[in-house]
Amino acid sequence: MTNNKKAFGLLVVILAASFTPALAQQNDYPIQPVPFTSVHVNDNFWEPKMEVNAEVTIPYVLAQCKANGRMDNFLRAAKKLDGDKLSEFPFDDTDVYKAIEGASYSIQNKKNPQLERYVDTLINIIGAAQEPDGYLYTFRTVNAKKPHEWIGAKRWEKEEELSHELYNAGHLYEAAVAHYQATGKRSLLNIAIKNADLLVRTFGPGKLQEYPGHQIVEIGLSKMYRVTGNKQYLDLAKFFLDVRGPKGDPYNQADKKVVDQHEAEGHAVRAAYMYTGMADIAALIGNKTYLAAIDDIWGDVVNKKLYITGGIGATGAGEAFGEAYQLPNMSAYAETCASIGNVYWNSRMFMLHGDSKFIDVLERTLYNGLLSGVSLSGNRFFYPNPLASMYQHQRSAWISCACCISNMTRFLPSLPGYVYAKNNNDLYINLFMSNSSNIKLKEGNVNIVQQTEYPWKGKVDITVNPDKAGDFTLRIRIPGWAKQQPVPGDLYSYADQKSAPVTLAINGAVQSYTTEKGYAVLKRKWKKGDKVTLNLPMEIEKVLANQQVKDDRGRFAFERGPIVYCLEGPDNKDSLIQNLMVDKNAIANATYQAGLLNGVDVITTEGVGAARQLKSDNITQTNQTVKAIPYFAWANRGPSEMTVWIPYEASAVRPKPAPTIASTSTVTASLKNKRMFAAIKDQYDPADSKDTNFPYMHWWPAKNTTEFVEYTFDKEHTVSQSKVYWYDDGPWGGCRIPKSYRILYKKDGQWVPVKNKEPYNVSKDGFNTLDFEPVNTTALRMEIDLPVDNSTGIHEWAVK
Repeated sequence: MTNNKKAFGLLVVILAASFTPALAQQNDYPIQPVPFTSVHVNDNFWEPKMEVNAEVTIPYVLAQCKANGRMDNFLRAAKKLDGDKLSEFPFDDTDVYKAIEGASYSIQNKKNPQLERYVDTLINIIGAAQEPDGYLYTFRTVNAKKPHEWIGAKRWEKEEELSHELYNAGHLYEAAVAHYQATGKRSLLNIAIKNADLLVRTFGPGKLQEYPGHQIVEIGLSKMYRVTGNKQYLDLAKFFLDVRGPKGDPYNQADKKVVDQHEAEGHAVRAAYMYTGMADIAALIGNKTYLAAIDDIWGDVVNKKLYITGGIGATGAGEAFGEAYQLPNMSAYAETCASIGNVYWNSRMFMLHGDSKFIDVLERTLYNGLLSGVSLSGNRFFYPNPLASMYQHQRSAWISCACCISNMTRFLPSLPGYVYAKNNNDLYINLFMSNSSNIKLKEGNVNIVQQTEYPWKGKVDITVNPDKAGDFTLRIRIPGWAKQQPVPGDLYSYADQKSAPVTLAINGAVQSYTTEKGYAVLKRKWKKGDKVTLNLPMEIEKVLANQQVKDDRGRFAFERGPIVYCLEGPDNKDSLIQNLMVDKNAIANATYQAGLLNGVDVITTEGVGAARQLKSDNITQTNQTVKAIPYFAWANRGPSEMTVWIPYEASAVRPKPAPTIASTSTVTASLKNKRMFAAIKDQYDPADSKDTNFPYMHWWPAKNTTEFVEYTFDKEHTVSQSKVYWYDDGPWGGCRIPKSYRILYKKDGQWVPVKNKEPYNVSKDGFNTLDFEPVNTTALRMEIDLPVDNSTGIHEWAVK
C-alpha cells in the first residue's frame, strides 16, 4: 500500500477526498483538494512557521504529553506501569493521538527517522492499552480505585455527557489514517479498525442508541471508510448524526435533529466538528437535507456570529456561540480549536459548492484567529483568542486542557493541502503562497509554481508547466477583501468603499476575464512556461461592524490584505491602548519591519490619547503616533494592553484613569493571579454586574470562604467612603454577589473596622456605597464572605 499513497493523495488525512481506484466511491466531494504532499511550500511567511512546528512544537508537545501523564495513562492501562494515577481529563488520550497525527504529516513534508521511531514506540504502548475486544479508553481500563466522575460505572454510560469515549475514538481514527498514509505501516490503523469494529457492533439501529457528547468520531469514521472501503463505518457516522436530538442539550447540538438545525448554537468546537462531519456525509451519500441544514447554519455564523479575525464562539460560558451579533471583545472566547474547526468546515463547504466565499472565511480564520493560537517561538499557546486585553491574557507553556495545543501540531503541517483543488480539468488556486506543486488533472500532469511575498504584497506570479500542452481551466480566487467585501454578508464592511482594480496578465499581457463564484476563469490551451500574474490591491482598510454589534459601535479595525491588525502596548506611548482614538478618515501607512516579530508590516497613523482629570469630568486629548501590528503576532512580548477595534468616537474610548487614591495604590489580595489586580481600579463603569467588556477580579472557583483585597496608599490619606461594584454572572456563571463584606483600615499595624454611618448594602448592577467616619490611614482592606455555593468577583473598588 506504500506505493499507492500518492494515488490516495493523502487527502483523506486532511479533508476528505481521493482514494485508490479499487476503493472509489460513487459519491464524494465534486471538488477535491490537491494533497499537501504534492504542494511544496517555500515562502517567507508559511515555510518558517511550518519548520517551527516540526522542529519545536511537535517535539515540545510530545515531551509535555510525557511530563503531564499522557503516556503514563496508556502505560498504566497496559499494566506496564504500577499505580492508578491518571492525568486530569478523560480526553487526555487525544493529545497523544493528535501529536502522532501532526508528526505523521510532518515526516511527509520532511523525513525524520528519529521522530518516526518514537511514534512507533507510542503506537506499541497504545496497542498494549487496548482491551481484547477493541475498547480503548485509558481512564476506564486503568480501573482506578477512585474513577473519574465523568466516565460512568460502565462503558458509554455517560457518553452523551462528558465521558468523551467516542471523541477519543475519533481522534484515534484521524491519527491512524494519517500515520498509515505517511508510512504505509498498518500498526495504528489496525488498532483503529479493531476499535471501529467494536463501535459497529455496539451502536446503531436496534443496538445502543447514544450520540457522541463531543463530536469528531463522525469525521474519523468517514476517513476510515475512505481508507478501508468498509461501508459500515460510513453508516455508523451517519447514525451518530441522526440519533442526535430532539431531547438533548443545545450545548452539544442535541436539542434538535441535525437536519432541523438552522442556527449555530452551543459549544463552538463541537458544533464546527459536527458541521464538518455533516458535510462529509452529505458528500459521501448525497444527502441534500444535511446540506440544506449546514448551508443555513453557515449563513447564520457568517452574518451574525463571526469575529473579524475568523474566530467563532463568543462566550466562555460553555465555550459557545452567543446570540446573534453578540461579539464581545475582551471576553471573546474564539477558542483555537474552534478556529481550526472553522477551517475544516469551510474547506468542505467549498468542496461541495465551489464558491470562493468559503475560502474567504477560511483564509481570514487561517491568518488571524487560528495563527494567533501559537507563539512565534512555537512553544507558547492561547486557548481563547480575545480581541482586547488589559494585561490579563498571557500565552501559556502548557494548559491542563491541552486540546488547542495538540491541535496546532496536526494542523500546520497539513496547511499546503488547502492551496489548490481540482475537478476534472478545473484547477482552483485558493490560497497564495510561494510553492512548487505537481497536480494531476484529467488532461494530464501539470506543475504549478507560485512566487509571491503575500500576505505583505499583492503580486502573485503563477507559472504553469504542463507535461504537454493541453486545454484546462485555471480558476484563481479573487479574495473578497480585494472586492471591498471583508466577509460574505453584511456583518462587516469597509469604511472607504473605493476599490482599486484587480488585474490579471498572461505572459505579460493584461487580460480581461470573467468571474464565476468569485474565481477568475482562465480557460485556454496552456503550454510549459505560461505565466499568470495576479495583482491584488493591498490597501489599508478600516473595517466597520454592523451596527447591531454593540461592542464595536464607534470603532473600526485595521486590515490589509488578509491580515487583521491590533494595537498593542509595546508599540505605543506609555504602553497604553484603551485610551487611544483615531479619526475614521486618518491617513495610515504600512512599512515592513524585518526586525520586529520575525518580520511584519506595521501600520502607522496619527491619533489622540485620552485621559481623565482629577475632580473634573473633562477629558484631555493629546496627539500621538499610533502603531498597529498583525493580530496573529500579539502577546509575543509578554502581557500588555491590546485591542483590535479602535475607537473613532469619544464615546467608545476608555480614558487613562485619573490619579485617584485607588489608582495610585498598590493592590494585594488573596489571589495568586496578580494580572487581575489592576482591574478594580481602572475606572471602568460596568454596564451591569455580568459585564465582561473590561477586566474584573474574581475568586472563582473558591466558594464559602473569606477572601480579601487591600489598597496600600502612596502616602497617608484621609478616607471616608468606599464604593464597590460586584461581579455577578448568574444564572449560568460561577460568581454571585457575596454574603457580606466589611471595610477595615490600618492603624498602628493592625486592621481595624471602620465605623460605618449606615448598614452595609450588598446588591448587584450598581455601586454599593458605604460612608464611614473619616480615618487617617496608609491602607484600606475589604474582607469578603463568599456565598456557600458560588464565588464572587469585583468590577471596581473606589475610595474617597
